[in-house]
Amino acid sequence: MDFLKDHSIENELLLIFISVLLGILIGAEREYRNKSAGLRTFILICFGSCLFTILSIKIGVDDPDRIAANIITGIGFLGAGVIFKGDTKIDGITTATTIWATSSVGMAVGSGYVYLSILGTFLILLVLSSLNFFEKFIDNHHKIREYTIAVTDFQSVAHCEVLFKTYHLRFKVAKQKYNQGTLVTSWIVTGKNKNHESLMQHLMKDENIFSYEF
Repeated sequence: MDFLKDHSIENELLLIFISVLLGILIGAEREYRNKSAGLRTFILICFGSCLFTILSIKIGVDDPDRIAANIITGIGFLGAGVIFKGDTKIDGITTATTIWATSSVGMAVGSGYVYLSILGTFLILLVLSSLNFFEKFIDNHHKIREYTIAVTDFQSVAHCEVLFKTYHLRFKVAKQKYNQGTLVTSWIVTGKNKNHESLMQHLMKDENIFSYEF
């Protein structure tokens, strides 16, 4: 049982203040990384979840989880709003899940479990910040890119396959399009990041390659 579990007016104000503070910590990390949901968004999410939880406890005496249960539904709509399709992948999923986790922190504060909410905030920041090292490590050894390469004939397509093998990259054709003498092929290419960089340097100088992008 937390030391603020017994609610009074003073304790409720303190809980709200704590929720704002924890929202600032999480929001500052997202703002620093220039994400779609930033400082103010996470402050309001944590504060709002805390306040709704307090109201749920005070209003729903016989059914205290009635309002609190709907917080999750509302947060689902907010999370969906920050997910969008990028050029080669779905972006915003991490921000959406951070919104979901921040809401749980606010609910923990509103319920009076301050120690639990502080631990939750610490773990959120740990996952968002400290684990970047592991993401970079994986990315350096298993980078997936979609290359769109324009050539003039099918022999040049075979030339691209030779290039991928030369730079130790695994590949497969995603789609092809022929238009006015230009054959455009989309390749899904996997391998070490340094091999991708070497391939890009080669593509810029290769006379068989009309254009490329990734």
